[in-house]
Amino acid sequence: MLNQGLGSWPARRARKTPDRIAVVHEDQEITYRALHQRVLRLAHALRALGVARGDRVAYLGPNHPAFLETLFAAGALGAVFVPLNTRLTAQELTYNLSDSGSTVLVHGPEHAAPAATAAADAGVRHRIARAPDTADTLDYDGLLAGAGTEPLDEAVAPDDPCMIMYTSGTTGRPKGAVLSHANIIWNSVNVLVDTDLAGDEVTLVVAPLFHTAALNMTCLPTFLKGGRAVLLGAFDAEQVLEVIERRRVTYMFGVPTMYDALAARPRWPTADLSSLRTLCCGGAPVPARTIDTYLARGLAFSQGYGMTEASPGVLFLDREQTSAKAGSAGVPHFFTDTRVVRPDGHEAAPGERGEILVSGPNVMAGYWNRPADTRAAVTDDGWLRTGDVARTDDDGYAYVVDRVKDMFVSGGENVYPAEVEAALLTHPAVRECAVVGVPHDVWGEVGHAVLVLEPGARAGAEEILAHVRPRLAKYKIPRSLVFADSLPRTASGKIVKAAVRASCVHP
Repeated sequence: MLNQGLGSWPARRARKTPDRIAVVHEDQEITYRALHQRVLRLAHALRALGVARGDRVAYLGPNHPAFLETLFAAGALGAVFVPLNTRLTAQELTYNLSDSGSTVLVHGPEHAAPAATAAADAGVRHRIARAPDTADTLDYDGLLAGAGTEPLDEAVAPDDPCMIMYTSGTTGRPKGAVLSHANIIWNSVNVLVDTDLAGDEVTLVVAPLFHTAALNMTCLPTFLKGGRAVLLGAFDAEQVLEVIERRRVTYMFGVPTMYDALAARPRWPTADLSSLRTLCCGGAPVPARTIDTYLARGLAFSQGYGMTEASPGVLFLDREQTSAKAGSAGVPHFFTDTRVVRPDGHEAAPGERGEILVSGPNVMAGYWNRPADTRAAVTDDGWLRTGDVARTDDDGYAYVVDRVKDMFVSGGENVYPAEVEAALLTHPAVRECAVVGVPHDVWGEVGHAVLVLEPGARAGAEEILAHVRPRLAKYKIPRSLVFADSLPRTASGKIVKAAVRASCVHP
């Protein structure tokens, strides 16, 4: 095949295992043969709309076969896939669509309103919906039904861009990490090596596919091995336990809050979990109590640390080390390398803190249309700066201990204070502000904002929070907000986030 990228995977799988089930969604089962045919039809339909090599095709919606079909169809044409976070506001979606220059937006009926607004504001040429809401919206199933199935074999090289995944930056605007086909393929190989996925894998995909962990750590490695992906559109603990039992799930990914929610269900002690072979957890370290709860059911976690820019696997802790190395993010994935360096650039000794640097074939090509940000993120000798601080033990296991960029994780979602601060500062009464993450029993961390008002200005906390709700996804909105006369600053005028955090009364 001329196509060496992800767009060729359905065809390659269809010639090897055509009758295996590839995707399960609700009561629908799609074989690899059927998936290949649907992807081929969609690719022809997109080409008829003018989509060509290098064009960007965006998708907005919960987990659904159409997400994967759009990804593979874009890849079949040499186009670039842009998954969008369903929790973003129309204003945030507009930015991502405009920044990526997406010409087509495919979306589910659940997000018709923000999709319509964002597509119009961003100048998207074609909007395709699984349930069209307006006369000028193209029908997804209708396009497939009317499209051809002639073979397609566009020349796509491993280093060609495959997708743009947006990750919020410290400047307050999201950055698009450009992941090549090779990046994602090598990440999938890392997963296969380090988790021993098998051809009979039944992978539950309940974390959102627009997140790199769900897509690149669970779903795509499963396809590479010829297993089946069971897609759920949203997380419901009772439903997840039922699906694990009924579908005989062997592999799943989640964040700690999801696993805690499963264990809190009344049916947990008697739920049939005998099919599970691998539980992967990311987004935050797994608490000791959660580890013990699952060990009591004979289940151990594989844990990891990653970032969108690394497709995302960086460090991985095998389930055999769950207890012995509790709190560790593990060692580098098989084909990935890391270093922990001091601010002077020298290697940190075991026990000494330093920034994690990563290198490997899974590391991104750069940020979309942001050469300056790309240069800032990469060292002179080619290592990607993660912005996270870790220490290693004598065995080389890494423990992430701080975040250089002040990012915090709320319910598995990365929250970048600068983006939240930028939204707060649009209120005319707010002179300056600082946002930090503080501990929360359910979500791990939530945002806490400290505001300084303009002289003579009057505004209450609820008024300001109401002002930012249309501008920010719900998980980014601070759970608490207080006012102060000033913010702690260094001699050079920089806000001291550590001092802000230390002064917080945790909500």
